[in-house]
Amino acid sequence: MAGPTTAERGARQQESSGPPRARRFGPPRLRTIIIIAVVLVLLAGGSVWLLYGSKWTRVEDVSVTGTDVLTPAQVREAADVPVGDPLVSVDTGAVEARLRRKLPRIDEVAVERSWPHGIGLKVTERTPVLLVRKGGKYVEVDDEGVRFATVPKAPKGVPALELDPARAGSAAASLRRFDEDRLVREAVRVAGRLPAAVARDTRLVKVRSYDDISLELSGDRTVAWGSGEQGVHKARALTALMKATPKAAHFDVSVPTAPASSAS
Repeated sequence: MAGPTTAERGARQQESSGPPRARRFGPPRLRTIIIIAVVLVLLAGGSVWLLYGSKWTRVEDVSVTGTDVLTPAQVREAADVPVGDPLVSVDTGAVEARLRRKLPRIDEVAVERSWPHGIGLKVTERTPVLLVRKGGKYVEVDDEGVRFATVPKAPKGVPALELDPARAGSAAASLRRFDEDRLVREAVRVAGRLPAAVARDTRLVKVRSYDDISLELSGDRTVAWGSGEQGVHKARALTALMKATPKAAHFDVSVPTAPASSAS
């Protein structure tokens, strides 16, 4: 049998030495597309059912932390978390708004989901720095001047606030310029600057005008503080003055660069 001719061998060499033919991939099969689509639909449907339809992710427990004067039961009642509803559907913003509206004693609150079936309420209560007498009760005022609660008994270690605005002279002009809320904020400002030892001994913060604020301490001692301005310097001056004249009954730091004290 005769072998390939010279022309045939040359044609084969030309074919083998040319560039390789590109492999063509056809479009994905319809069956594969359908299977992927079905899997995605099942996953999405399963996720929706798990979050909204399953009993495993419904609210069953509401925990409360951070309370002091308030009780956890009071916080839970005010929060009104919809127990039994899907956890994902709880409006945490609405829960926070209800707590702030119903319980003014709350300063800060965080509402958090605790999967799979809990809601956590982290509460920070306001701390009174002054008390305003109202009849036989006391209105608590925090360090921002917010009057947040009325209590029948004065908390220990919190001084009372007495607003006794003068009606004549320069004090009357001050009263026209600064309303009662502003005067309360100034008193709070003063209370926040008191040295710790003085704060513990303070029984009363008396406000006659914006720049006429005084303190009544234990042992029938008084302090003329002036306005709430230069509070840090006044606190330092008062501390030094009390050390220098421990038996004095009256201290004046209204001008902190020229403090004074006297026996009466």
